[in-house]
Formats: sequence, structure tokens, C-alpha cells
Amino acid sequence: MLLNKLKNYTIILASQSPRRKELLDGLGLTFEVNWIETNETLSADLTPSQMVEQLAKQKAEIIANQYDITKTIVIGGDTIVCIEDTILGKPSDRQNAIEMLQQLSGRKHLVISGLCVIQNGQTIYNHDTTEVFVKPLTTEEIVFYIDSYRPFDKAGGYGIQEWFGYQSISRINGSFYNVMGLPTHLLWEMLTQVTK
Repeated sequence: MLLNKLKNYTIILASQSPRRKELLDGLGLTFEVNWIETNETLSADLTPSQMVEQLAKQKAEIIANQYDITKTIVIGGDTIVCIEDTILGKPSDRQNAIEMLQQLSGRKHLVISGLCVIQNGQTIYNHDTTEVFVKPLTTEEIVFYIDSYRPFDKAGGYGIQEWFGYQSISRINGSFYNVMGLPTHLLWEMLTQVTK
């Protein structure tokens, strides 16, 4: 079984995201966290899926360079929210967060997470996409959520695992965990690939 194989490696999560840590715990992995702030400016020519793959790769490579990679696995991840052709990152402040949720209100958007796994000369990366449908929201609901949960560290200005997700998301097509920030099924496949 994969979990037994992974006991032979030091696993490093190149992310400070509490959600990603929680999801790796949920997979039963033993891991350390090591991350460095990176420049997330990329070419505007990239598609959103290429962008998250490159950001995940960039984060993983910076950390992988610090280790003897023969018995180490480094995992990098990045998540963006897209509505039509607009990418919504993390809100810069309260007003920006309110504006983001106003944009998402009553509409479908995409959550795209990129993953990169590095192990002993192998660098593999991929992404997963989930469609998320948000019911029409009142200003009162938006302001309550922003002021109560302060989701300024979350792409798109919300966490699906919080009140917003319980109350506002009518359905999703794809992985719930991808919307949390880590497509766990895809990570499992990638870990299987690098430990063959």
C-alpha cells in the first residue's frame, strides 16, 4: 500500500495553507512544512490551469533545492478562482473581499488547483478543476461572512468548509477537496507515480 511506501520518505509540504495541512493529515501522511514567499507574477499568456501548475512547480522547486532529494518528496500547490476570464486571487482587504463575493453571487465559477510533486529527479505537475455554483447572495449575507470569518487568505474570498460553503454553495461538479485547496485524489495518483 502507498502509505507503507511513503514511510521511507521525508515528505515536505511547500505551503503554509492550514487547509492543505489538514488535508494531508486526512490522507494519513506524516510530513513537515517548509515554505518560502515566492513571486507569483507569471506571463499573462498562460491559461489559468498552466498558471497554477507553474506556481505549484515554482513553490516546490525552491524548497526541493534545500534537501537531499533522494529520500525526500516535496509537494507544492496553488489554487485560483476564475469567473469567466477573470482570475480572483486572495482579497487585498475587506472591500475587495466584498466585491469578490458580489461577483460570485448567483453564478458559476471555477476553482483550479495546481500540484507539483518532486522526488529524486522526477518533477511532475498537474491540475484539477471544480465547477462551483453560488446562490444569489444578499449584501447582508456577504458582509456577515466577511466580517465574521475574515477570509483574506483564501482565493476568491471564501472557504467552502466555512459558513459560506454551508449556506451559499448550491452544488459543485468535481472534487470538494480541490475547492479547499488540494485535490487529494490527484495527489494520491502523483505520489503513487513518483514512488514506483
